[in-house]
Amino acid sequence: MKLLILQEKLKKALKTIERVSPRSLTLPILNNVLIQTEKNFLKLSTTDLELGVNYWLLSKIEKQGQVVVPVSIVSNFLNFLPNKQVLLQKKENNLIIECDKYKTEIKGFLPDDFPIIPNVPNENFIEIKSSLFCKGLEQVVDITSPSQSRPEISGVYLFLKGKELKLVATDSFRLGEKTIFFEGINNNQEFSMILPQKTVKEIINIFGEQENNIKIYFSPNQIMVENKIKEIKHPEVQLISKLIEGDYPNYQEIIPKKYATQVLLNKNDFLNHLKTASFFVNKLNEIKIEIDPKRNNLTISSQNPEVGNYSSVLNIKAKGAPLEISFNYKFLIHGVSIIKTKEVLFELNKEEGPAILKPVGDNSFIYVVMPIRSS
Repeated sequence: MKLLILQEKLKKALKTIERVSPRSLTLPILNNVLIQTEKNFLKLSTTDLELGVNYWLLSKIEKQGQVVVPVSIVSNFLNFLPNKQVLLQKKENNLIIECDKYKTEIKGFLPDDFPIIPNVPNENFIEIKSSLFCKGLEQVVDITSPSQSRPEISGVYLFLKGKELKLVATDSFRLGEKTIFFEGINNNQEFSMILPQKTVKEIINIFGEQENNIKIYFSPNQIMVENKIKEIKHPEVQLISKLIEGDYPNYQEIIPKKYATQVLLNKNDFLNHLKTASFFVNKLNEIKIEIDPKRNNLTISSQNPEVGNYSSVLNIKAKGAPLEISFNYKFLIHGVSIIKTKEVLFELNKEEGPAILKPVGDNSFIYVVMPIRSS
């Protein structure tokens, strides 16, 4: 193997794929990157057996071949090189890197020992704007639960029907649902899957800043997300991941269809008062909210016997019944923070029922949060 490529391009590619490498002690081969040539392309691959990434770069290939070397060592070495052409050569199982006055030889492993990253059949897919998909994932990804006993809620649920895609996450105490409408499918196909949280975060990291379309291929147990090199329509990055097995809970049952009290709030004001109150919460992380629709007031209070207490009043627009209710401040702050509009609708149903946070003027997102029940 022998090829020439710009340092900046190679550095960017390695930075993109090295996060997938798990730094494994039990399977050290997973700490590596597979570097191989495919005609006029340099292809880089990493995997943790559950998730894999392929990255293609147009290069000046002088001799075909492949080598497996530690991804962190290659990436760190490249960081110190000037943005000039880099020469990569294989010597036995080792990789020689030369650039300007720098030269190193990195010990490698047998390419045959590197795990195969599987292909996903291309029969079923959707095409969607990358930024639209990733921004939707960003709103729900941190709501997932790391539960080992209920692995189905440890990931993000995707439900596709025609031109509507729902992204859902829950940890049993709160739930987020984002609906994306997009063009690109003419039939009324229906499909559902549960993506691991790590997969979702890598999709956001890799594709989140792009404005072009991506293709999402899916099968009963795998997903592949792919973008293209604009000039030649060849794949640039492919992310392949296993799906979480199991049935996602029927989350629609817990979303309230009506409310007893509705409040219209300025997002930033509400968030600032909640954050201030959080300094004085008790061991339950409890913030109390009292709503007086007649006076259009909302009172936020918290109390910690060892620290002190807090109380503040917001001017709001409210309708419905007066209400006193408590929430875990972390769940409430997170829900308000991920809403993108300047105003927030807060819909509540007595002390024991779930509440909903909604962006004003945007019906594509809801955040459901359970209150703290008084003993």
